Amino acid sequence: MNTLGVPTLLGIPFDAYSSYLRGAAEAPAKIRQALRCEASNRWTETHLDLGVTGVYGDAGDLALAEKDAFAAIEAGVDALLAQEKRPVSLGGDHSITYPILRAFARQRGELTIFHFDAHPDLYDEFEGNRLSHACPLARIMESGLAKQLVQVGIRTMNLHQRQQAQRFGVEVVEMRGLPADAKLKSAGPVYITFDMDVLDPAFAPGVSHREPGGMSVREAIAHLHAIEGEIVGADLVEYNPVQDVAGVTATVAGKIVKEILGKMITG
Repeated sequence: MNTLGVPTLLGIPFDAYSSYLRGAAEAPAKIRQALRCEASNRWTETHLDLGVTGVYGDAGDLALAEKDAFAAIEAGVDALLAQEKRPVSLGGDHSITYPILRAFARQRGELTIFHFDAHPDLYDEFEGNRLSHACPLARIMESGLAKQLVQVGIRTMNLHQRQQAQRFGVEVVEMRGLPADAKLKSAGPVYITFDMDVLDPAFAPGVSHREPGGMSVREAIAHLHAIEGEIVGADLVEYNPVQDVAGVTATVAGKIVKEILGKMITG
């Protein structure tokens, strides 16, 4: 059993920097509902009962105003880290990972980021916005908030983002190059950022940017279970309930969060 701080859910209902569709701000409540749904039990595939009181926590949702949202996100994560908790943030669009990592960098040292996504999110700017959900990994790497970034499941890499990956020394495992189990090992602290569109839209239609040819749910879980290193935090982003079909994606998001929690606790 991992002896690090208690994993603690934190809802971040923010989608103002989505470039295509809004709706991801509605996700945190839906993910919690799916995680606790009585259609399934509380046991993870790592043989942990999440129904045991105190095995993980929930800090509720941050109250955010668009103009100062990033400062509020950073402060909210910072507060949990100061309490020796391990935030598991429920987004929201992918832009939230940048302020989250600003807080982590102050308190958790040199991080390795394992990033699951259809998109590299390495644009220097997108449609004039350097804080777009298409840019967070560029902001993180140029700010020195992580020592290593490994991206898994990518299938939309263009020339600019390939150049950015080279600039920042990013290890990119494109979808056609899976499995990537051997790449998911770190001697230091690990942060997981899981964008729901890494999954094929056949499994997760409730996203703003559907990219065919992605991971199955089983492939994603297998890669999460393959991670080696001390997982100090995580986020799940880009679930858009407005785009969902019969709650299918909510159920998948709940399952992914369940397995991330299981992996964080059991090691």
